[in-house]
Parts: sequence; structure tokens; C-alpha cells
Amino acid sequence: MSFIKKISTIHLDILKEIGNIGAGHAATALSTLLDKKIDMKVPNVRILSFDEMMELAGGSENVVASVFLRIEGEAPGSMYFILSLPQASYFIKEMTGEEGFSCDNLPYSELSVSALQELGNILSGSYLSSLSDFTNLNLYPSVPALSVDMVGAVLSYGLLELSQVSDYAIVIDTELSEQEEENCVDGHFFLLPDPDSFEIIFAALGVPAND
Repeated sequence: MSFIKKISTIHLDILKEIGNIGAGHAATALSTLLDKKIDMKVPNVRILSFDEMMELAGGSENVVASVFLRIEGEAPGSMYFILSLPQASYFIKEMTGEEGFSCDNLPYSELSVSALQELGNILSGSYLSSLSDFTNLNLYPSVPALSVDMVGAVLSYGLLELSQVSDYAIVIDTELSEQEEENCVDGHFFLLPDPDSFEIIFAALGVPAND
């Protein structure tokens, strides 16, 4: 039986706590970047199949903005941060001041691409730092790859090799909101540890697979 099938509510609770700490770090970084008070929380952590991941992101043909990076180090894996196009457009406008910007209008300016990459860097880096701090594992991110494409194409980029040995991912739902406004942004983190990394991560957390 694969390790993913042995993951219990205890494992998920630990991952949610890691996610909440990562969200706190990300909110602080975003608050500094945007000069606004940002709230960020993790309402849910789930184990989903790859097909369920695609449905969660709006279906395989839904066009989204995605930041993908590889996790290198003692527990390798992949990580995605996915936003809808309206949400990505909102953040880019906030970060760059380009009021007329829209992800629907190509080509994008160099400034807007850099802004979305920086957003992905901040959020992904915050979660990865939290996971590394909790596990005491040496983990570090690759240079993030930005894409605006259909969900199926975006996810296939990272799932091609992994799908040969696994069918599941850890999904950390994320909500971001400005404290003084009603803008709320729902994003999804997809954490895809390589197959051997699941046991490494949970053993480092003190909750081995046979608990």
C-alpha cells in the first residue's frame, strides 16, 4: 500500500499548522510589499487525486495563472501556486499600479510578469520555509516558472514524471484578504512531494507512517 493511503487526520492537522505558519509569514511579506494590512489563512488541507486537483482549479480547460517550482534538498518535490486570472490581475494592479492591466490582454509587460513571479516567490517561499523549519530538513526552491495556460497543461508540466509512480497531491487551500477592504482572494497550493519524500517528511515530523 502506498504511503499516501496511510496519511491520517493527524498528518493533515500537522500540515495545516505548517500551512498556517507559512500563511502568516506570507501575509507579513505581502503587507510590506503592498503597504496594506493583509490577512491570510488556511481553511483546509486535503489529499486529492490529480483529476480532483484539476477540478478544484476549475477544470482542465480553465485558464489560470500559475507559479511552479521544484523543491530541492532532502525531501524533493514540486509546488504550485494557482490563481484565477481575475485574482492574478488584481494583485498585479496592486503591485505595479498598472490600473488598466488584465491577464486577458497579451502581451504582458515585463513589470507585470515580474510582479506575478515575485508574488509566487513570496507565497511559495513562505510555505517552504515553514515546512523546512518544522521538519529541520534542508529544503530550497528552484527558480519559479510562471505560466498562464489551461489547468491541464499547467499541471501536466509537473505531473508528467510523478504520475508514473503516484496519483495524489497535498492541497493547501489559501485565502488572502485585505483587512480594510472586502477583497478576498482564494488560491491553491499544490504540494507534490516525490514518492520517497512523504515518509521522509512525516518521519522528520515525528509521525511515521505506521502510527
